[in-house]
Amino acid sequence: MLPVLLVAVDNTVLAFAVPSISESLRPGGTELLWIVDAYPLVLAGLLVPMGSLGDRVGRRRLLLIGATGFAIVSAVAAFAPSAPLLIAARAALGFFGAMLMPATLSLIRNIFTDPVQRRTAIAIWAAGFSGGAALGPILGGFLLEHYWWGSVFLLAVPVLVPLLVLGPVLVPESRDPEPGPVDPVSIALSLGAMVPLVYGIKRIAEDGPTTTALLAIVLGLALGYGFVRRQLRRPVPLLDVRLFANPVFSGSVAANLLSVFAMVGFLFFISQHLQLVSGRTPMEAGLVLVPGLVVTVVAGLAVVRVVQHVRPARVVAGGLLLNAVGYGLVLVSGSAGSDVGLLVAFMVLGAGVGAAETISNDLILSSVPAAKAGAASAVSETAYELGAVLGTAVLGSILTAVYRTNVVVPDGVTGDDARAAGETLGGATEVAGGLPDSVAQTLLESARHAFDSGVVITSAIGVVLMVVAAVIALRALRSAD
Repeated sequence: MLPVLLVAVDNTVLAFAVPSISESLRPGGTELLWIVDAYPLVLAGLLVPMGSLGDRVGRRRLLLIGATGFAIVSAVAAFAPSAPLLIAARAALGFFGAMLMPATLSLIRNIFTDPVQRRTAIAIWAAGFSGGAALGPILGGFLLEHYWWGSVFLLAVPVLVPLLVLGPVLVPESRDPEPGPVDPVSIALSLGAMVPLVYGIKRIAEDGPTTTALLAIVLGLALGYGFVRRQLRRPVPLLDVRLFANPVFSGSVAANLLSVFAMVGFLFFISQHLQLVSGRTPMEAGLVLVPGLVVTVVAGLAVVRVVQHVRPARVVAGGLLLNAVGYGLVLVSGSAGSDVGLLVAFMVLGAGVGAAETISNDLILSSVPAAKAGAASAVSETAYELGAVLGTAVLGSILTAVYRTNVVVPDGVTGDDARAAGETLGGATEVAGGLPDSVAQTLLESARHAFDSGVVITSAIGVVLMVVAAVIALRALRSAD
C-alpha cells in the first residue's frame, strides 16, 4: 500500500509546485513542459516491460529495487539546481515508478488466492489511489505554504523507508515458474509505442491538434502495431496479446480505462471551478474533494460483498451508470450549479468509480494465470494511465474549445492579455488582476459563463460515454463469475 499511496500523491502534487519551480529555476516554456511530462511518459512506456520483468525476476525483488531507486531519485530531485537536472530526475522517477505499480497488484494476485480476500485486497489497493489523490492537493498546499518546492519530492523518503525495512520480512516473493527470455526489441517497441502516443494526446489537450501531436500519435500507433505483430510471432512473448481475445479481460480493461477517464475528466473541471470561479485556494479545493474520494474508497470496499450476490457484469455496469448520473447532475444544474452541487455529483461519480474499478481490476487479474499476473497488472496500470491522459485530453479539449468560442473579451483588453484571456479561464483570471475593476468584472463574468457553458457540454458527452460503456460492460463481462 505504501508505494500505491506514494504514486497517487505524486500524480497530483507536482501541479501545485509548478509556480514555485518556475520562480526558482526559471525554466523555459519547453523545459517546464518536460518537467511535468517526463515522469508520466517514461512511466507509461515502461509499465508493460516492467510487469513482465517482475514475472521473470521476482515481483518483490522488482518492488524493492523500484522503491530504493524512487526514494534516492526523489531526494536528488528535491535539490535539483537546474531545470535540465530536474527533468532528468523526473524521467528517472518514471523508470523506477514503473517497477512499483505492476509489482503491487501482481503480488496481491499471488498472495490472496481466495476470491473474496483478493477482491477485498484489490479494493484496499484502489483505496490507496483515492487516498493519495485526496492527500496530494492537501499535502502539496501545506508544504508549499511552509517550505520550498523540493519538499513535495521529499515525501517519498519517509513513505518508502518502512517498505524497504519491512518488505523483505512481510512480503513473500513470487515469480513465473517458467519465465521466457527477456526480449529487448519488444521492450523498445513498447516504449516506442507508448511514449509518443501519450505525448501526442497530452499535447492535443494543451495546444489542440497540432501537426507534431498528430505525427506523434501516428508514430505510436505504428510502433504499437509492430509490437503486437512481434508478440504474436514469439513463442514466449513479453505480453501475450492473445489475452485480449478473452472478452472478460478486454472488457475489464476497457471498464478500467473508462472509469479513470470519467474521474480525471471530472476533476479537470471541478478543480478549476473551485479555484477560479469559487475563489478557493488549492488546499481548500482539495478539502472539498475529500468527501467524494472517501465515497470512492467506501464503495470499493462495499462492492466486495455485493458481488457475492450480484454478477460482476452488472456491478461494473452499475458503477459506470453511476458515473453517468454524476455527470448528469452537473448537466441538469448547468451554470446555476453550486459548490455543494458539484460535491454531491462528485460523490455519486466516486461511488461509481470505486465499484467499477475494484471489480474490473479483479477480473483483469483473475482472468489470467497467476504466473502471468505481472503482465496483466501492467495492462491494468497502462489502462489507468491512458484513461487519465484521455480524460484530460478529450474532455479538457472540448471544454477549452467551447470556452474559446463563447468568451467575450472587453474592448479595453488587447494584445497578449486579450489572447491569454481568450484561451483559458485561468488566463482570464490572471489578466483581470491587472485591469480596472469595471473591466475586470466584465471579463470575469464572461469568462466564467463561457467556462460553465463548456462544463455543460462536457458533462453531456460524459453521460453518453458512460452509458455506452455500461452497455459494453454488460455484454463483454456476461461470462464472468
